[in-house]
Amino acid sequence: MSIDHGVPAPTLKSRIHGALLGGALGDALGYTVEFDSIDEIRQRFGAQGLTGFDGLSSPLHFSDDTQLTLYTVDGLVEALEWANSGVGADVNACLWLAYLRWLATQGEHTGPAAPVPQPRWIDGNEVLRQRRHPDKDCITGLATGEMGTSVRPVNPGAKGAGTVMRSAPFGLIPHITPDAVYKLSADAAALTHGHPAAHQSAGIFSLLIHKLVSGEALRDAAAAVAAHAAALPRVAPELPERLEAALRLAEKAVVGPEELVQVLGAGWMAEEALAVALYAVLATLPADGADARPARHFREAVALAVNHSGGSDTAGSMAGNILGALYGEDCLPGQWLQALEAPEVIRGMAGQLVRVTTGEG
Repeated sequence: MSIDHGVPAPTLKSRIHGALLGGALGDALGYTVEFDSIDEIRQRFGAQGLTGFDGLSSPLHFSDDTQLTLYTVDGLVEALEWANSGVGADVNACLWLAYLRWLATQGEHTGPAAPVPQPRWIDGNEVLRQRRHPDKDCITGLATGEMGTSVRPVNPGAKGAGTVMRSAPFGLIPHITPDAVYKLSADAAALTHGHPAAHQSAGIFSLLIHKLVSGEALRDAAAAVAAHAAALPRVAPELPERLEAALRLAEKAVVGPEELVQVLGAGWMAEEALAVALYAVLATLPADGADARPARHFREAVALAVNHSGGSDTAGSMAGNILGALYGEDCLPGQWLQALEAPEVIRGMAGQLVRVTTGEG
């Protein structure tokens, strides 16, 4: 099986490492300019904006997007460890406990009714205890001490990007059905965000990652998840609208950051962040028959995802997740990896997910 342009398909191990490291790279680049307007980005970095790590102080920090993505991995790993030992576990409860441990790293506390989770390896890594502008709704939703569900949500109106930014790992689990991927992701989103667009955007993003890990070509997978979103029961209409807009905009190739925000939104909302990331990876995809250079595609897509007046870290992180799942580690620019903080922590969590899903060391 091959991916776009005849590039041999990477192993699952490579895709898992690629998706998690790629997300951290995109997050770190975007976090550098997260709260800057496009005019401010151009003033700092020139007319082309921020296109790489050159000239930036190392190590480059990632944001709460990567922190929560790794805690999602940890929750899934714990559930799979129980399953591998023959004990059924409530996956969403494992994820909730993982997120509560992340909440504690941010200096926040829950009410007395919330359980006290047992520490795990991930909690001992100081880099994950840094407060990196954590998503407000993730904080408030977890701080209630109540385990939110889709039928009894916490933060009922919350539809920010704090759900999609952490949802790539659901798509990295092999041997489960697409429907299961979507449900696991959407259910986990309800732990902190109550709006249907937040749940559905997270589920669709995880489904996209799942399709890429399964070997589908990027354009085919993008079209399929857009169609899936449009057919969801009780779909929040803004989700399929943004996805269709992203597909249409990508046909024009690269547009300016002003048009990007005008058409797709600034990326602060869940469906907007998904649309911006999807547009960025599609608009920079080499044309059929062109030379496929995964690292070049990665650099161009992530730069496009972060250079706008909006949620640069989340769009960059999700674009990196997508391309890492598509190409595996081959797409990760070596110089960027050298400049990233704590890659060993990300590889450590990727290795745990590989171990519980494949048995590899």
